Amino acid sequence: MKIPELHLAHHVAKMPVIQGGMAVRISMAPLAAAVAEEGGIGIIAGSGLTVEELKQEIREARKRTSGIIGVNVMFAVREFAQLVKAAFDEKIDLLISGAGFSRDMFTWGKEAGIPVLPIVSSAKLAHLSEKLGAAAIIVEGAEAGGHLGTDRSMREILPEVKEAVKIPVIGAGGVMDGKDVADVLRLGADGVQMGTRFALSTESSAAPEWKQHLIQAQDEDMVIVHSPVGLPGRGVRNPFTDALTEGKDMRRIGCDQCLKHCERNFCIMDRLIKAQQGDIKEGLVFSGAHFTRVKEVLSVHEIFENIREEILRA
Repeated sequence: MKIPELHLAHHVAKMPVIQGGMAVRISMAPLAAAVAEEGGIGIIAGSGLTVEELKQEIREARKRTSGIIGVNVMFAVREFAQLVKAAFDEKIDLLISGAGFSRDMFTWGKEAGIPVLPIVSSAKLAHLSEKLGAAAIIVEGAEAGGHLGTDRSMREILPEVKEAVKIPVIGAGGVMDGKDVADVLRLGADGVQMGTRFALSTESSAAPEWKQHLIQAQDEDMVIVHSPVGLPGRGVRNPFTDALTEGKDMRRIGCDQCLKHCERNFCIMDRLIKAQQGDIKEGLVFSGAHFTRVKEVLSVHEIFENIREEILRA
Protein backbone atom coordinates (compact mmCIF):
# COMPACT_ATOMS: atom_id res chain seq x y z
CA MET A 1 0.00 0.00 0.00
CA LYS A 2 1.21 3.51 -0.79
CA ILE A 3 1.48 5.68 2.32
CA PRO A 4 -1.10 8.48 2.06
CA GLU A 5 -0.72 11.95 3.50
CA LEU A 6 -3.18 13.12 6.14
CA HIS A 7 -4.84 16.46 5.38
CA LEU A 8 -6.39 18.24 8.38
CA ALA A 9 -7.60 21.76 7.59
CA HIS A 10 -4.46 23.53 6.30
CA HIS A 11 -2.06 20.98 7.84
CA VAL A 12 -0.54 18.11 5.84
CA ALA A 13 1.10 15.21 7.70
CA LYS A 14 3.41 13.05 5.59
CA MET A 15 2.46 10.06 7.76
CA PRO A 16 -1.28 9.46 8.47
CA VAL A 17 -0.56 8.90 12.17
CA ILE A 18 -1.68 10.96 15.16
CA GLN A 19 0.04 10.09 18.44
CA GLY A 20 -2.47 9.71 21.26
CA GLY A 21 -2.57 12.38 23.97
CA MET A 22 -2.03 10.12 26.97
CA ALA A 23 -2.49 11.68 30.38
CA VAL A 24 -1.28 12.22 32.95
CA ARG A 25 2.21 13.32 31.83
CA ILE A 26 2.83 10.43 29.42
CA SER A 27 2.47 12.43 26.18
CA MET A 28 4.69 15.42 26.79
CA ALA A 29 6.94 17.60 24.62
CA PRO A 30 9.70 15.01 23.95
CA LEU A 31 7.22 12.45 22.58
CA ALA A 32 5.07 14.91 20.65
CA ALA A 33 8.09 16.54 19.02
CA ALA A 34 9.67 13.21 18.08
CA VAL A 35 6.44 12.10 16.38
CA ALA A 36 6.12 15.41 14.54
CA GLU A 37 9.72 15.11 13.34
CA GLU A 38 8.86 11.76 11.74
CA GLY A 39 6.03 13.32 9.74
CA GLY A 40 3.21 12.34 12.07
CA ILE A 41 1.13 14.57 14.33
CA GLY A 42 2.49 14.89 17.86
CA ILE A 43 0.09 15.49 20.72
CA ILE A 44 0.75 16.91 24.19
CA ALA A 45 -1.68 15.70 26.88
CA GLY A 46 -2.96 18.79 28.69
CA SER A 47 -5.18 17.01 31.22
CA GLY A 48 -3.64 17.10 34.67
CA LEU A 49 -1.25 19.95 33.85
CA THR A 50 -1.50 23.51 35.07
CA VAL A 51 -1.99 26.22 32.48
CA GLU A 52 1.63 27.31 32.86
CA GLU A 53 2.92 23.73 32.60
CA LEU A 54 0.98 23.23 29.38
CA LYS A 55 2.37 26.44 27.91
CA GLN A 56 5.91 25.34 28.78
CA GLU A 57 5.41 21.93 27.15
CA ILE A 58 4.11 23.53 23.96
CA ARG A 59 7.07 25.91 23.86
CA GLU A 60 9.51 23.05 24.46
CA ALA A 61 7.96 21.01 21.66
CA ARG A 62 8.23 23.99 19.31
CA LYS A 63 11.95 24.24 20.10
CA ARG A 64 12.40 20.62 19.10
CA THR A 65 10.43 20.50 15.84
CA SER A 66 8.78 22.51 13.11
CA GLY A 67 6.29 19.66 12.60
CA ILE A 68 2.61 19.50 13.55
CA ILE A 69 1.95 19.77 17.30
CA GLY A 70 -1.48 19.51 18.91
CA VAL A 71 -2.92 19.31 22.40
CA ASN A 72 -5.45 16.89 23.90
CA VAL A 73 -7.56 18.07 26.83
CA MET A 74 -10.28 15.92 28.40
CA PHE A 75 -13.62 17.71 28.59
CA ALA A 76 -14.08 16.19 32.06
CA VAL A 77 -11.30 18.23 33.69
CA ARG A 78 -12.38 21.31 35.63
CA GLU A 79 -9.87 23.62 33.92
CA PHE A 80 -10.89 22.48 30.42
CA ALA A 81 -11.65 26.00 29.15
CA GLN A 82 -8.52 27.54 30.66
CA LEU A 83 -6.26 24.81 29.23
CA VAL A 84 -7.82 24.98 25.78
CA LYS A 85 -7.55 28.75 25.62
CA ALA A 86 -3.94 28.61 26.86
CA ALA A 87 -3.13 26.12 24.09
CA PHE A 88 -4.78 28.41 21.54
CA ASP A 89 -2.79 31.37 22.89
CA GLU A 90 0.36 29.34 22.20
CA LYS A 91 -0.79 28.84 18.60
CA ILE A 92 -0.94 25.06 18.64
CA ASP A 93 -1.77 23.42 15.32
CA LEU A 94 -4.87 21.54 16.46
CA LEU A 95 -6.97 20.57 19.47
CA ILE A 96 -8.27 17.10 20.34
CA SER A 97 -10.81 16.44 23.09
CA GLY A 98 -12.74 13.47 24.46
CA ALA A 99 -14.15 12.11 27.75
CA GLY A 100 -17.24 14.24 27.26
CA PHE A 101 -18.35 16.69 24.60
CA SER A 102 -17.95 20.45 24.40
CA ARG A 103 -19.89 22.59 21.94
CA ASP A 104 -17.96 25.67 23.00
CA MET A 105 -14.59 24.36 21.82
CA PHE A 106 -15.69 24.55 18.19
CA THR A 107 -16.53 28.24 18.60
CA TRP A 108 -13.21 28.88 20.35
CA GLY A 109 -11.37 27.01 17.61
CA LYS A 110 -13.08 29.00 14.87
CA GLU A 111 -12.26 32.29 16.61
CA ALA A 112 -8.60 31.25 16.99
CA GLY A 113 -8.33 29.73 13.51
CA ILE A 114 -7.28 26.39 15.03
CA PRO A 115 -8.78 23.04 13.90
CA VAL A 116 -10.74 21.08 16.52
CA LEU A 117 -10.99 17.27 16.44
CA PRO A 118 -13.48 15.63 18.83
CA ILE A 119 -13.12 12.01 19.92
CA VAL A 120 -16.48 10.29 19.39
CA SER A 121 -17.87 6.78 19.37
CA SER A 122 -21.00 7.16 17.24
CA ALA A 123 -22.09 8.42 13.82
CA LYS A 124 -24.70 10.64 15.50
CA LEU A 125 -22.12 12.57 17.51
CA ALA A 126 -19.78 12.69 14.51
CA HIS A 127 -22.52 14.31 12.41
CA LEU A 128 -23.25 16.85 15.15
CA SER A 129 -19.54 17.63 15.44
CA GLU A 130 -19.30 18.32 11.72
CA LYS A 131 -22.25 20.71 11.94
CA LEU A 132 -20.58 22.52 14.84
CA GLY A 133 -17.39 23.00 12.85
CA ALA A 134 -15.11 20.02 13.53
CA ALA A 135 -12.13 19.81 11.16
CA ALA A 136 -12.04 16.01 11.43
CA ILE A 137 -13.46 13.20 13.55
CA ILE A 138 -11.50 10.76 15.70
CA VAL A 139 -13.51 7.56 16.03
CA GLU A 140 -12.49 5.70 19.19
CA GLY A 141 -13.67 2.15 19.80
CA ALA A 142 -13.68 -0.28 22.70
CA GLU A 143 -10.10 -1.39 21.96
CA ALA A 144 -8.69 1.93 23.17
CA GLY A 145 -6.91 2.54 26.45
CA GLY A 146 -8.03 4.91 29.17
CA HIS A 147 -11.59 6.20 29.26
CA LEU A 148 -14.02 4.37 26.97
CA GLY A 149 -17.19 5.76 25.44
CA THR A 150 -18.46 2.55 23.86
CA ASP A 151 -18.31 -1.25 23.94
CA ARG A 152 -18.25 -1.44 20.12
CA SER A 153 -15.15 -1.95 18.02
CA MET A 154 -13.71 1.04 16.18
CA ARG A 155 -13.68 -1.07 13.01
CA GLU A 156 -17.44 -1.47 13.34
CA ILE A 157 -18.17 2.20 14.03
CA LEU A 158 -15.80 3.77 11.52
CA PRO A 159 -17.71 2.89 8.31
CA GLU A 160 -20.88 4.32 9.87
CA VAL A 161 -19.09 7.57 10.64
CA LYS A 162 -17.63 7.74 7.13
CA GLU A 163 -21.16 7.63 5.74
CA ALA A 164 -22.36 10.32 8.17
CA VAL A 165 -19.71 13.01 7.54
CA LYS A 166 -17.69 14.54 4.72
CA ILE A 167 -14.69 15.65 6.79
CA PRO A 168 -11.64 13.40 7.46
CA VAL A 169 -12.13 10.46 9.80
CA ILE A 170 -9.39 9.07 12.06
CA GLY A 171 -9.56 5.53 13.48
CA ALA A 172 -8.44 5.06 17.09
CA GLY A 173 -8.25 2.02 19.35
CA GLY A 174 -6.23 -1.13 18.87
CA VAL A 175 -3.85 0.26 16.23
CA MET A 176 -0.46 -1.14 17.15
CA ASP A 177 1.61 -1.40 13.96
CA GLY A 178 1.78 -0.64 10.26
CA LYS A 179 -0.41 -3.58 9.32
CA ASP A 180 -3.14 -2.23 11.58
CA VAL A 181 -2.69 1.21 10.02
CA ALA A 182 -3.14 -0.27 6.54
CA ASP A 183 -6.21 -2.25 7.64
CA VAL A 184 -7.89 0.85 9.11
CA LEU A 185 -7.08 2.92 6.02
CA ARG A 186 -8.72 0.23 3.88
CA LEU A 187 -11.85 0.62 5.99
CA GLY A 188 -12.02 4.19 4.70
CA ALA A 189 -10.15 6.05 7.42
CA ASP A 190 -8.03 9.03 6.44
CA GLY A 191 -5.60 8.31 9.24
CA VAL A 192 -5.16 6.60 12.60
CA GLN A 193 -4.46 7.56 16.19
CA MET A 194 -2.00 5.37 18.11
CA GLY A 195 -1.53 5.56 21.86
CA THR A 196 -0.11 2.47 23.56
CA ARG A 197 2.63 1.87 20.99
CA PHE A 198 3.96 5.39 21.60
CA ALA A 199 3.54 5.11 25.37
CA LEU A 200 6.10 2.32 25.06
CA SER A 201 8.65 4.48 23.30
CA THR A 202 11.97 5.88 24.49
CA GLU A 203 10.58 9.42 24.28
CA SER A 204 7.44 8.67 26.31
CA SER A 205 7.53 10.37 29.72
CA ALA A 206 6.24 7.26 31.51
CA ALA A 207 8.68 5.92 34.11
CA PRO A 208 10.76 2.85 33.19
CA GLU A 209 8.76 0.88 35.78
CA TRP A 210 5.51 1.84 34.00
CA LYS A 211 6.84 0.63 30.67
CA GLN A 212 8.24 -2.59 32.13
CA HIS A 213 4.96 -3.37 33.90
CA LEU A 214 3.07 -3.05 30.63
CA ILE A 215 5.54 -5.13 28.61
CA GLN A 216 5.52 -7.93 31.19
CA ALA A 217 1.72 -8.02 31.52
CA GLN A 218 -0.33 -10.84 29.99
CA ASP A 219 -3.74 -10.82 28.31
CA GLU A 220 -5.41 -11.93 31.53
CA ASP A 221 -4.03 -8.83 33.29
CA MET A 222 -6.31 -6.48 31.36
CA VAL A 223 -8.89 -4.84 33.63
CA ILE A 224 -11.78 -2.41 33.31
CA VAL A 225 -12.17 0.02 36.20
CA HIS A 226 -14.99 2.45 36.87
CA SER A 227 -13.33 5.86 36.71
CA PRO A 228 -14.43 8.79 38.87
CA VAL A 229 -14.99 10.57 35.54
CA GLY A 230 -18.09 8.39 35.18
CA LEU A 231 -16.76 6.19 32.38
CA PRO A 232 -15.17 2.75 32.29
CA GLY A 233 -11.40 2.81 31.86
CA ARG A 234 -9.12 0.11 30.47
CA GLY A 235 -5.93 -0.60 32.33
CA VAL A 236 -3.52 -3.25 33.52
CA ARG A 237 -3.96 -5.20 36.74
CA ASN A 238 -1.90 -4.34 39.81
CA PRO A 239 -2.46 -4.20 43.60
CA PHE A 240 -4.48 -0.98 43.24
CA THR A 241 -6.92 -2.45 40.70
CA ASP A 242 -7.14 -5.62 42.81
CA ALA A 243 -8.22 -3.48 45.76
CA LEU A 244 -10.89 -1.83 43.61
CA THR A 245 -12.13 -5.22 42.44
CA GLU A 246 -12.31 -6.43 46.05
CA GLY A 247 -14.46 -3.43 46.95
CA LYS A 248 -11.96 -1.81 49.27
CA ASP A 249 -12.38 1.86 50.10
CA MET A 250 -9.84 3.66 47.91
CA ARG A 251 -11.23 7.15 48.38
CA ARG A 252 -8.70 9.91 48.89
CA ILE A 253 -8.71 12.15 51.94
CA GLY A 254 -8.94 15.66 50.57
CA CYS A 255 -9.75 16.66 47.00
CA ASP A 256 -8.00 18.87 44.45
CA GLN A 257 -11.26 19.47 42.55
CA CYS A 258 -9.57 18.44 39.28
CA LEU A 259 -12.76 17.19 37.60
CA LYS A 260 -16.03 18.97 36.79
CA HIS A 261 -17.93 15.99 38.18
CA CYS A 262 -16.23 13.32 40.27
CA GLU A 263 -17.72 10.14 41.72
CA ARG A 264 -14.91 10.14 44.31
CA ASN A 265 -14.45 6.37 44.36
CA PHE A 266 -10.75 7.17 43.98
CA CYS A 267 -8.64 10.07 42.71
CA ILE A 268 -7.98 9.48 39.01
CA MET A 269 -5.30 12.18 38.70
CA ASP A 270 -3.43 11.02 41.79
CA ARG A 271 -3.41 7.38 40.65
CA LEU A 272 -2.33 8.18 37.08
CA ILE A 273 0.49 10.41 38.32
CA LYS A 274 1.68 7.74 40.75
CA ALA A 275 1.93 5.25 37.87
CA GLN A 276 3.63 7.72 35.54
CA GLN A 277 6.24 8.35 38.23
CA GLY A 278 6.89 4.62 38.66
CA ASP A 279 4.66 3.58 41.58
CA ILE A 280 3.21 0.50 39.92
CA LYS A 281 1.61 -0.85 43.11
CA GLU A 282 -0.48 2.21 43.95
CA GLY A 283 -0.81 3.85 40.54
CA LEU A 284 -3.21 3.21 37.66
CA VAL A 285 -1.68 2.08 34.36
CA PHE A 286 -4.05 2.77 31.47
CA SER A 287 -3.52 0.82 28.26
CA GLY A 288 -5.15 -0.24 25.02
CA ALA A 289 -6.57 -3.74 24.64
CA HIS A 290 -3.72 -5.10 22.51
CA PHE A 291 -0.82 -4.15 24.78
CA THR A 292 0.62 -7.68 24.74
CA ARG A 293 1.56 -7.22 21.08
CA VAL A 294 4.23 -4.70 22.09
CA LYS A 295 7.34 -6.61 23.11
CA GLU A 296 9.92 -3.87 23.56
CA VAL A 297 10.48 -0.17 24.09
CA LEU A 298 11.67 1.45 20.85
CA SER A 299 12.54 4.97 19.82
CA VAL A 300 9.88 6.93 17.94
CA HIS A 301 12.13 6.79 14.86
CA GLU A 302 12.28 2.98 15.04
CA ILE A 303 8.50 2.77 15.53
CA PHE A 304 7.90 4.90 12.43
CA GLU A 305 10.43 2.95 10.38
CA ASN A 306 8.53 -0.24 11.24
CA ILE A 307 5.17 1.38 10.44
CA ARG A 308 6.43 2.58 7.05
CA GLU A 309 7.79 -0.85 6.12
CA GLU A 310 4.63 -2.64 7.26
CA ILE A 311 2.29 -0.29 5.37
CA LEU A 312 4.31 -0.66 2.17
CA ARG A 313 4.18 -4.44 2.49
CA ALA A 314 0.45 -4.52 3.28
